Amino acid sequence: MAKDTIRNIPLLPLRGLLVYPTMVLHLDVGREKSIQALEQAMIKDHIIFLATQRDISIDEPSEDEIFKVGTYTKIKQMLKLPNGTIRVLVEGIQRAEIKTYESLEEFTSVDIKMITEDEEKDHEDEALMRTLLDHFNQYIKVSKKISAETYATVTDIEEPGRMADIVASHLPLKLKDKQEVLETVDVKDRLNRVIELINNEKEVLEIEKKIGQRVKRSMERTQKEYYLREQMKAIQKELGDKEGKTGEIQTLAERIEQAGMPENIKETAYKELNRYEKVPSSSAESSVIRNYVEWLTTLPWTNETEDRLDLNLASKILDEEHHGLEKVKERVLEYLAVQKLTNSLKGPILCLAGPPGVGKTSLAKSIAKSLDRTFVRISLGGVRDESEIRGHRRTYVGAMPGRIIQGMKKAGTINPVFLLDEIDKMSSDFRGDPSSAMLEVLDPEQNNSFSDHYIEETYDLSKVLFIATANNLATIPGPLRDRMEIITIAGYTEVEKVEIVKDHLLPKQIKEHGLKKSNLILKEQTILDIIRYYTREAGVRGLERQLAAICRKAAKRIVSGERKRITVSENNLEDYLGKRIFRYGQAELKDQIGVVTGLAYTTVGGDTLSIEVSLSPGKGKLILTGKLGDVMRESAQAAFSYVRSKANELNISPDFHEKNDIHIHVPEGAVPKDGPSAGITMATALVSALTGQPVKREVGMTGEITLRGRVLPIGGVKEKALGAHRAGLKTIILPKDNEKDIEDIPESVRKGLTFVLVSHLDEVLENALTGEKNESN
Repeated sequence: MAKDTIRNIPLLPLRGLLVYPTMVLHLDVGREKSIQALEQAMIKDHIIFLATQRDISIDEPSEDEIFKVGTYTKIKQMLKLPNGTIRVLVEGIQRAEIKTYESLEEFTSVDIKMITEDEEKDHEDEALMRTLLDHFNQYIKVSKKISAETYATVTDIEEPGRMADIVASHLPLKLKDKQEVLETVDVKDRLNRVIELINNEKEVLEIEKKIGQRVKRSMERTQKEYYLREQMKAIQKELGDKEGKTGEIQTLAERIEQAGMPENIKETAYKELNRYEKVPSSSAESSVIRNYVEWLTTLPWTNETEDRLDLNLASKILDEEHHGLEKVKERVLEYLAVQKLTNSLKGPILCLAGPPGVGKTSLAKSIAKSLDRTFVRISLGGVRDESEIRGHRRTYVGAMPGRIIQGMKKAGTINPVFLLDEIDKMSSDFRGDPSSAMLEVLDPEQNNSFSDHYIEETYDLSKVLFIATANNLATIPGPLRDRMEIITIAGYTEVEKVEIVKDHLLPKQIKEHGLKKSNLILKEQTILDIIRYYTREAGVRGLERQLAAICRKAAKRIVSGERKRITVSENNLEDYLGKRIFRYGQAELKDQIGVVTGLAYTTVGGDTLSIEVSLSPGKGKLILTGKLGDVMRESAQAAFSYVRSKANELNISPDFHEKNDIHIHVPEGAVPKDGPSAGITMATALVSALTGQPVKREVGMTGEITLRGRVLPIGGVKEKALGAHRAGLKTIILPKDNEKDIEDIPESVRKGLTFVLVSHLDEVLENALTGEKNESN
């Protein structure tokens, strides 16, 4: 027996195992310190101390991470392997406990105290040994992992402590339980503890056996179905499905579970998945079913983004990205405010109507950004097939869901901002009317159960914020227009355009053309000249193109080394954009007879329209030219009839229609013109031509006329006022019933115009004619 205390023994920490006394075991050692400890032991006396570390993941354990009780061990054999590790054969000799711990640079050394055991055996020890052997024998029968030779070896052991150690080493115990056995010095306590552990292992094995029997019975019940499925898979492989569908079906099933779809939809998805499993892959129906299930799993059913209900931040974002457009911004902030109070408001259906280039699409993007929602855009221009909206029936080859469902898949959430661009450009033919299909999409009372022909199941669109854009409301069917909240964006004034250029367009174009802010300087007067003489539009798209042209030429001059800083002024603007395209101010240069400036509303905003009347000897023939539509022709007839009926009061010869042919012409004859707003304009031009009184050049007018001379209200007042302001007119004659529309006109425009409200043609003539007869004209 070794001495009670032994000093400076090399320590070999073990990971995940331990060695009991009298055990002979092979170990593979790879850590550098452990190898040094082995080599030190071999030099000295082949003695080493083995102790188990608490955490197997630590490469260099400290003193606290190693169990105190270990095994005083002798190295029997050591062999270096090709991979650098060392295989060592050790024999446990006696339990020992670490007293002091010294970590050297090469290895760790410990002082240990030997633990002695009581070697005398009494009757109780004998009884415990027999009980242990009996339980060990039962365990071997249940486990069938330990050989009969092992049991025979154990029965030959006479020492009770050694028997407990050997039995414990053969049990699949946790490391802490094995360490507990090692630390138990009293032999009787050790035998009792091993008996307790072996009983626990037996119970676990019995439970495993019962579970196995239950599984076996269940397999017997489902064996027939299992074999049939296996046969079906084999047949499918032979028919062309080389890889089988098992993995794919399992993946689809997982996606169905994760999609968060309602129970009725989930039931449909699983029903189709079962069909897919049974249909051969070579069948055309197989891909149809698979695509359908994939669509159901990729659609958002419950995924919803949280609205950013910060009115100040939303207002800041909208103001930064768009100048003006106060009505639209106010409507968005109202929606946010109500949403914050109720948290349950359905998505409104907004329609931004206005000329091209006024920022309808970019405004929708800004609304999405201010709400912190996903933005989706679909273009409806040229759509003439109902299935583009509602989808195709799955019976058709290449069937797909409609654009609405496709957009929802792209969004990935149930509450995106959904832009329906160019809703006024939809048309219909023999394939159906897509605008009628849009009725359900845009009806807040119906779109919570939208039905797509491909999906077949209802889909909730009520949380979507739909924004439509249109250039011309007249081409949108009435029922569809009724479902939308129309917000008109008429166009921008010159002042607003200048600000837009400074804040948005010019910085954007400078960046896109690789320039720096210091490279290109545009004076405010230069910007104003570009607006007046090189663009004529309600929006700013053409203006942006002109700025791009300036940036291109500036880039060329900078790259060629001609100049590093370019200033564009009104004096050298023509060097960059060429000769002026438009004449600023369409007002006539002098008062003329038979020429009146009318105000028109077009798809590109408000504009001015000259109407000319000339008299020639004839028999009263009324000639209308200028590509006029039916409504304008009727206005001309009404004006002609009114002038005939009031000839005496207007100091016109009653038989003027018998001696003269009257020619009414609207210039730019290649451009179709129609609408009800030219009635008073034509009547004024007729009276001016017949009486010889010139028309005031700075006056523009709009309004419909009746046969009795009453002036009826018209639409598009704001747009027409902007057009008149651009054209340099000073006075606008409007129907009295349009007085309420003046408030919508920007204040900067109102200040530069005088509005004359009339209810009868007499008032129009009083304000439009100079009152001086000019025979020379």
